[in-house]
Amino acid sequence: MADEGHMEGEKTFSTVSGIPIKVTYTPDDLSNWKHQRELGSPGEYPFTRGITPTMYRDNLWQMNQYAGFATPEETNEWFKYVISQGAKALTMALDLPSQCGYDSDYPLAEGEVGKQGVALDSLADLETILDGIQLTNMRFSCLANAIGPSYLGMLLALLEKKGIPPQEVLMSMQNDILKEFGFRGTYIFPPRPSVKVTCDVVEYCARHKFNNARVLCCCAYHMAEAGATPVQQLAFTLANATAYIEELIQRGLNVDDFALNMDTFQGTGMELFEEVAKIRALRRMWAKMMKERFQAKDPRSISLIVRAYTQGSYFTAQQPLNNIVRGTIETLAAVLGGMQLLTTSSYDEALALPSPESVTIALRTQQIIGYESGVTNTVDPMGGSYYLESLTDELEERATALYEQVQSMGGAIAAVESGFYEHEVAKSAYEMAKRKDSGDKVVIGVNQYVMDEPRKIQIRRIDPATEQRQIEKVKKLRQERNNKEVEVALARVKEAAREGVNLVPPMMEAAKVYATLGEMSSVLREVYGEHKAIKI
Repeated sequence: MADEGHMEGEKTFSTVSGIPIKVTYTPDDLSNWKHQRELGSPGEYPFTRGITPTMYRDNLWQMNQYAGFATPEETNEWFKYVISQGAKALTMALDLPSQCGYDSDYPLAEGEVGKQGVALDSLADLETILDGIQLTNMRFSCLANAIGPSYLGMLLALLEKKGIPPQEVLMSMQNDILKEFGFRGTYIFPPRPSVKVTCDVVEYCARHKFNNARVLCCCAYHMAEAGATPVQQLAFTLANATAYIEELIQRGLNVDDFALNMDTFQGTGMELFEEVAKIRALRRMWAKMMKERFQAKDPRSISLIVRAYTQGSYFTAQQPLNNIVRGTIETLAAVLGGMQLLTTSSYDEALALPSPESVTIALRTQQIIGYESGVTNTVDPMGGSYYLESLTDELEERATALYEQVQSMGGAIAAVESGFYEHEVAKSAYEMAKRKDSGDKVVIGVNQYVMDEPRKIQIRRIDPATEQRQIEKVKKLRQERNNKEVEVALARVKEAAREGVNLVPPMMEAAKVYATLGEMSSVLREVYGEHKAIKI
């Protein structure tokens, strides 16, 4: 049919989520203008058009850089470089051993130390990473998921040593363990104790009134990178958030006590209109969920802070300079969607760790859009587009149905335990892979306009000696610290885990005496066990 996105005999068009795209859109496509009731104005419920009345006219989004590699010393130098280039927020990447709770000298860490991020073995490393960096005027985030209480314990110990009140620090953590199962894999414990560990961090910050701390970032980025459609990203993000909120309410907290400590992290892909609509639909769905399901009263609980990161999975190793264009489109989608903090991928991401040149270009992409393009002069400039509003409505409707399906299964934890998330996203990823293989989905330089040319860009490589230097450092730490104090502190962590109480206070005490991340994680493994991946 002509109104289903194509004329008979012609090619069909659809979004990444499979939503049919018509030739043209009119007011008749806007659900009889039902959306007007839910569109509202910027800064008003349900926040479809943005969380403040003036958005970027008053302040641009926070321009973030995701960084961290090799040793703490090198990461400290790198952070200072990106700050000098105009970054207003930093996100620390941890290497895989650290994310999985292993020290650099653990046998399974061999070959991975400092590769995907910086090695964080103890408080000593965090002290080095943050040396000379102001923590009260720049939001500092960490990719801590399975190790949330351990990392927060280290950070709080560091702040205490510096005499900085935690309430004054713009601290952030990802700390979303549910998305690790099936999408990313840096989990340690089974899902249910993992959720307990995640919520310990949020509860501690809420009860201590760390209102500047956003320590639970419900994350769809890694779902997107694994192949999840925008519909799946919306539904699973909100389902995961629901599981955490219900756990925290069961602990006696009111939703308005801790919602300020939550936000979301979204990937933005190449389908410009669908990505803009996704962010708008997410804000609306969050607002409805918080107000109607959880009875939130504080407007700040109902309006969702959105972080975004351009999706590196769209970047290609072939003709890598083309990725600058891809990064610009994905950055523009995030800005038009109205996010609050943004990281732009570097053009060489498909090849290696970003070079200084590529990181600078990524940051300049945001700065040029923010200061030169004019898209920030009015709020929600695409609002009212028949196509965009129809797409926002359709995404919300489909995502709500999938969200309710997850709830009917018993919620996000049950969906993770059964492999439902992983199975659904695997199907979507497979379908997209088939489209690329057939050429139906064009990828410039990969399946069309292919060129046989030598690589011309410089590849950044980690010095092989880096791993050994970090191993020697953690061994030296164990020799020089008071190991009797460490034994006592770790025994308290284990006791807290067995009793089911909040882990942050004993983790902080363990960090102060320089217990290592691996040691803290090891005693929790003894109590909670380890998760084994589900075969689908």
